[in-house]
Amino acid sequence: MAENIFGITDTGKVRDNNEDTFIAQPVSNNHFLLASVIDGVGGYHGGEVAAALAREQLLESLDAVTGELLPAMVQSIRKASQRIYLRKQQEKELDSMACVATVVLADVENNQFYYAHVGDTRLYLLRDSSLVKISKDHSFVGFLEDSGRLSESAAMSHPKRNEINKALGFDTRILTDDDYIETGQSPFLPGDMLLLCSDGLSDLVDKNEITAILTQAAPLSKKATQLVDAANHNGGRDNITVVLVQNQKVPQQPEAVMPVAAVKKKEDLVNDVSSPAPQEPAHVVANTLPTHTEKKGNGLTITLGILCLVFLGAAVWLFLQRPSSQLVANQTAAVSAKKVRNAQELKLQDLIDKATGDTLVLSDTVFKQPVVISDTLHVQKDSLYIKAKGNIILKRDSAYTGPAIQLNAKCKNIVLDNLHFQDFEAAIALNNTSLFLKNVQFINCKQPVQNVYNFTSNKTITANLPAVSFKADSLVKTPNTSHGSR
Repeated sequence: MAENIFGITDTGKVRDNNEDTFIAQPVSNNHFLLASVIDGVGGYHGGEVAAALAREQLLESLDAVTGELLPAMVQSIRKASQRIYLRKQQEKELDSMACVATVVLADVENNQFYYAHVGDTRLYLLRDSSLVKISKDHSFVGFLEDSGRLSESAAMSHPKRNEINKALGFDTRILTDDDYIETGQSPFLPGDMLLLCSDGLSDLVDKNEITAILTQAAPLSKKATQLVDAANHNGGRDNITVVLVQNQKVPQQPEAVMPVAAVKKKEDLVNDVSSPAPQEPAHVVANTLPTHTEKKGNGLTITLGILCLVFLGAAVWLFLQRPSSQLVANQTAAVSAKKVRNAQELKLQDLIDKATGDTLVLSDTVFKQPVVISDTLHVQKDSLYIKAKGNIILKRDSAYTGPAIQLNAKCKNIVLDNLHFQDFEAAIALNNTSLFLKNVQFINCKQPVQNVYNFTSNKTITANLPAVSFKADSLVKTPNTSHGSR
């Protein structure tokens, strides 16, 4: 196993069999790292069969993957689901089997990772000692946790935490519903680490303990083993699977480089000494200033002063005679000239600021369309998934020239889903932060996304700036109806 990818699975302390499996290996002639955690559903033997079928299909589909990665990953999961579904039809004793899976292709060379996900296995990103959950649990309890309605500890002990509403092999909707499989891509910067795990870890080890283990100075194999040990120490009531992927390139911080002064050649120095610079001839300046100051025109000065006082007094008198209504009108105009944000954008900013979880759902039944933006909406959370339900349009006020949304420099993982931006000079402004767009539309926006890099003034800069890629897509929304439990 390569040094920058490692996987491990363990039966745990309660179950007799292991329905988990994983993939952790380079593919496509070492161009990508393929990582996957697969958790079987359906009880003894059935879950193992489903997980094994999915693993076999994923390897078969992605071992030599090229071209567009996300469509290939979606297709591989669909094939795996179909394979499980057909096997269920052939063997009735396996009719309840299914599996959940998270799949990642990491392109370390280009500092990007791509993922596809179904169910409640999880994908985390560790960056700058901060652990961010990337995938969304396809379960009711997972939704409550992601939206801030349940704390992490409450979700970990919830009696319905293992009830899922999406899985491979459930039915054939996965083949036609473009929203069934969660997908995404994001920068995978030098020093970043990805954690894929089954719920045997995330149900028993909280985020703080996971972060403490991942941030220690140790090989990936030791970190993965310690995560499994922590889950077993906390009860080990389920199978535990962990895969770690790391971009082990050295992080490159922008470095200020002082310019080097030019060094003269030896012969130039000799020439400088032997050929002194010509001197300007001395000039004698005659003293033409008068030796005393003459007083002139004292009478004229006094007359002009009196006239100025008269005109000033007349101006003051005329000002005081203005109608009071004109003064009130001027004051009203001054007040109206001040920028006043409308109620909708104030409410939107308040929701962003007070979002308690990492998911914020905006509904078009709450916001009248369009939401007119007259000042910047600021996002300052470490991670936030802003999802619009229905048609949410952010439209620029005619007098406003700034961005609709500004991401703070400390933002690490921001996702905007199903939002529409209209008539902005620059719709979204970044400060070299990570942003993922899903089903976002820019209408008459001169610059959809503006990334700003801040460097020290008057210094020579050497820096490696990460690139962000965009892809146009159109996903059909289909409501989910099936449910299952594990």
